[in-house]
Amino acid sequence: MSESRESTNRRLLRARDLMDRTYAEPLDVGRLAAAALMSPAHFAREFKRVFGEPPHRYLLRRRIERAMFLLRTRDRPVGEICHRVGFTSIGTFGRVFRRLVGCSPSAFRERSQDRAQRAPTSFAMRWQRPGGSSSFGEALTRRGS
Repeated sequence: MSESRESTNRRLLRARDLMDRTYAEPLDVGRLAAAALMSPAHFAREFKRVFGEPPHRYLLRRRIERAMFLLRTRDRPVGEICHRVGFTSIGTFGRVFRRLVGCSPSAFRERSQDRAQRAPTSFAMRWQRPGGSSSFGEALTRRGS
């Protein structure tokens, strides 16, 4: 790997780590690009190249993944969880949740109550990720790379 690409990847990881730490805060491409020391357009292109999805989709998945955890482990109202993971509208939260998980947050909570899972295996964790077979932000492997 060239030194330039390695430097770019490190800066992208810095921005992804910012998303992972502050997923509930309002984050825009400009702020993330600044963390990666890139222009917003270049950042968006490079992020998708390296992680396989645009920064906004990665952030949505992180928020939904956290919401899934809270729905399984906390007895808080769905609206509170919605705001706690960074959504400002419960309608948007429900729509994104349904699109990525396949059911409403309330239905997910009900379904999760039926399953007693003591410690998730890596298979179970992968299977329960929002979006199904997506790499969920991990670098895609290419043949010959």
